[in-house]
Amino acid sequence: MAATTNGGTGDQTFWLQQDISVDDPEMYDLVRQEKMRQLKGLELIASENFASKAALQCLGSCLNNKYSEGMVGARYYGGNEFIDKIETLCIQRALQVYGLKSEDWAVNVQPLSGSPANFAVYTAIVEPHGRIMGLDLPDGGHLTHGFQTQTRKISATSIFFESMPYKVDPVSGLIDYDELQRNVKLFLPKLIIAGVSCYSRNLDYKRFREIADSVGAYLMADMAHISGLVAAGLIPSPFEYCDIVTSTTHKTLRGVRSGIIFSRRGVRKILKNGDKQMYNLEKPINDAVFPGLQGGPHNHAIAGVAVALKQALTPEYKEYQQQVIKNCQAMSKVMVERGYKVVTGGSDNHLILIDLRSKGIDGARAEKVLEDISIAVNKNTCPGDKSALKPSGLRLGAPALTSRNFTEKDFEQVADFIDRGVLLAIEIQEGCGPLLKDFKAKLSTDEGTKAKIAALREQVEKFAIDFPMPGFDDW
Repeated sequence: MAATTNGGTGDQTFWLQQDISVDDPEMYDLVRQEKMRQLKGLELIASENFASKAALQCLGSCLNNKYSEGMVGARYYGGNEFIDKIETLCIQRALQVYGLKSEDWAVNVQPLSGSPANFAVYTAIVEPHGRIMGLDLPDGGHLTHGFQTQTRKISATSIFFESMPYKVDPVSGLIDYDELQRNVKLFLPKLIIAGVSCYSRNLDYKRFREIADSVGAYLMADMAHISGLVAAGLIPSPFEYCDIVTSTTHKTLRGVRSGIIFSRRGVRKILKNGDKQMYNLEKPINDAVFPGLQGGPHNHAIAGVAVALKQALTPEYKEYQQQVIKNCQAMSKVMVERGYKVVTGGSDNHLILIDLRSKGIDGARAEKVLEDISIAVNKNTCPGDKSALKPSGLRLGAPALTSRNFTEKDFEQVADFIDRGVLLAIEIQEGCGPLLKDFKAKLSTDEGTKAKIAALREQVEKFAIDFPMPGFDDW
């Protein structure tokens, strides 16, 4: 059928301009349901946040349509005049946010997220079967820091690189820097990772630097969780001591989902004969990102990151990050008062880890009940845990709800809801079989249990719905 100009069947422009509610009602309904889940629930997952409307508008823009393989000014496709300007703006803002100079630091904003960013660094700097040391996952590290078990290499970083973890003190929950110092001289890593996924205290980057220098290793900070707090100048910055810094952009930074790599330029060290050893990080890292591990970058995401970085330069952003810390500490205080063990005894940042072993229940069962009452948390290993599938803890984070204007008083109420949910989980556990499926079966079939869950969920949702949420309003 020939194309028409009046919105007929053959008018492709008309057909492609339909609203999602018309074009795909099924998907429209699912997105609306997820929006309502977020609006009516309490998002306490420490790695989540609510991006701004401006940042999300970039994701839904024409920038999604463009391929731009290569670097600024050296693309493998034509038509990248404005894409180059967008990527350059994002790089410039990244340097500005963290107080860096372009002569000292290179920036790559093309990684699709934090895990690909980390893998690109290892690929470029460590090379296959080279050695890395990162915080063990059960102790608060991340999968991409080389996690493996006695029987299985879990992460690709442990498959392609040789990994030896460092640990926390099992009593204090704090990183054991002395043990790391001893082990680093035995393992002789090419790269040490100063980064965490569930650790509530500030890292001692100076000590990490001293340990790395003792064996000539590179030091990389993975600041994915804390990059927003660093941007606001509220916690120690890794840039003073590290050779490489990676980050996601959607956690405390509150941007869209993407990744970023900073690498040092200039003189690495002065040799004994007076010669200068220069850094050689930028080109290997760029080559590892593309063409090594990725194709075209996601230009719509890069633009969204640039918007978030601009917001990070405002006084309001610093106030937000200050409130994140206050809220987290308020939540921690209530949990301690209610008899919960907070690993490390408190928090310097945006998250806490609750150890439930003294309560006689595990994180998986508590997480499930909290989910059923519209509180989103994640089960998490605690120091000494043997299984990631049946961990002892819950990780609780403040960034997302702080973006909804929650203050300390509100987080005290949130902590009360969490406590009531955990106590209900303990009650439900009584009389259940030993397996998680037995617990879930009682949740879904026992009428008394279902009624208690429904009553508590109604209270949570009535409380949460009154708070605004950033983003689009038309869902």
